Amino acid sequence: MTLSTDHSGVLIRPVQYRDLESIDSLTSNSLKAELGNTEFSLTEQLQQARSWYGLLKFLSYFPNPFQHLFSGYVAERTESGQIGGFIQVSPFNSSRSTWRVERILVEELAIQPDLVTDPKGIGSQLLRFCFERIWEARTWLLEINIHEKNLLALYRQNGFQPLAQMTYWSLSPELLAQLAENDPDLPNLLPVSHADAQLLYQLDCVSMPPLMRQVFDRHTQDFKSRFLMGLIHKIQHWWLKRGVVSGYVFEPQRKAAIAYFKLILSKDGSRPHQAELTVHPAYTWLYPKLLFQMAKLVQGLPIQSLELVSADYQHEREEYLDQLGAERVEHTLLMSRSVWHKLKETKLERLQLSEMLQGLQPVPRTPIPSRISWLKVSDSVEVVSKSSNGDKNLDQTPDLPEKGHQT
Repeated sequence: MTLSTDHSGVLIRPVQYRDLESIDSLTSNSLKAELGNTEFSLTEQLQQARSWYGLLKFLSYFPNPFQHLFSGYVAERTESGQIGGFIQVSPFNSSRSTWRVERILVEELAIQPDLVTDPKGIGSQLLRFCFERIWEARTWLLEINIHEKNLLALYRQNGFQPLAQMTYWSLSPELLAQLAENDPDLPNLLPVSHADAQLLYQLDCVSMPPLMRQVFDRHTQDFKSRFLMGLIHKIQHWWLKRGVVSGYVFEPQRKAAIAYFKLILSKDGSRPHQAELTVHPAYTWLYPKLLFQMAKLVQGLPIQSLELVSADYQHEREEYLDQLGAERVEHTLLMSRSVWHKLKETKLERLQLSEMLQGLQPVPRTPIPSRISWLKVSDSVEVVSKSSNGDKNLDQTPDLPEKGHQT
């Protein structure tokens, strides 16, 4: 077990079973940041953690696909033993080069404006603990509501920079009923299978700016459906009474996927339906057709709205949703933190220049001549001999007649 303490009286350690109740109570009286369109809320994950804590703890000790199903750390006050903060992190891609802060909970009293920039604050300690502990992470991701000024300042102080602005939309049940009356007309709509990973990867690369593509660092492996992980997700969806439908539009001439959607259906009506949508920039006319298709899929289920997200670089999607009459529910900021900040903080600040240059001090000794030095010496001797011979010949040369003088 890895622990981290400092002079502020806070102990950072991994989550234990006895902390689950404190974390649950912390959600009601804390400032929190949670990745906008999360598939499972913290309350749902805590319920699953209580039921499967022994198995989850065992799986966290060695590399496996389920190692980080519930990976988090708490900030415990050493004097009182109370939990003052909680952070949950997980790998964003299969190579684990990019990690994300899924949610962070901090006591409201511990994040006042005058304490935000304090490196000894609970929020900064939780973040820096993850940065130092998870060395395989080259980039970190975080999504935060734009109105959380204190938390934005906290992340800025710890090296996060804006990457994209995200807008969350809600389509009312009445609007979905109107859209379901239209014919999607998608003859090349295919179900997603394990063999389609390369097509979905190519679509993902072309649908986002180069900077986001570099930060996400996703590969073909990220779009392959793993049997065990898929089985776990099916159990989770069955437990929470949800269904998942996904598909992609195939272009036969280009032999490429030009659109993809994933729909998480709420079968009991306890929460809105959620949609994930990816469209090739050259085929934005597919937005209405895909929404027609998703509106048909939610019909027959308990009446609920449909939520989906758009980024600030997806202008056609935002214009269409505005014209459609969708409601803007939330505005968030997607932020990223590069590994160079981590190297500067944990390594470069501890190194002294004199220590780094100890092996570069001059040592008095006779240099060993090389071939180049011998070449230079021989060339100089040859030049001197030529110049001396030239002087002798110059003395023996008769005087030339002056200009205009006839001999």
